Amino acid sequence: MASAPAQQPTLTVEQTRVVLSEVIQAFSAPENTARMEEARESACNDMGKMLQLVLPVATQIQQEVIKAYGFNNEGEGVLKFARLVKMYETQDPEIAAMSVKLKSLLLPPLSTPPIGGAIPAS
Repeated sequence: MASAPAQQPTLTVEQTRVVLSEVIQAFSAPENTARMEEARESACNDMGKMLQLVLPVATQIQQEVIKAYGFNNEGEGVLKFARLVKMYETQDPEIAAMSVKLKSLLLPPLSTPPIGGAIPAS
């Protein structure tokens, strides 16, 4: 007989707003800002290195916050929290805005090639 895991936290929209706000604030803490900057500098805007170096640091920062709300202290907890946020994004504009802000903290700014696709000769 299969049953749902007991550790699966369920948060209301209001609780999700609070947790998401705390996660964003955690990225602003000086020690976490330094950790993220160091990881980004080591990655040198290489997407593969970003996944290897920046993503684990970002995951740890999120885990430190969300574990207090019943999410497990492994990558799975961050994924479950992300799914919960995604679910509420369509229902709540404040969560949607905070989600965009969080993504901007995690992902590097994308440089787009010039329109026309011409690469300047050097």
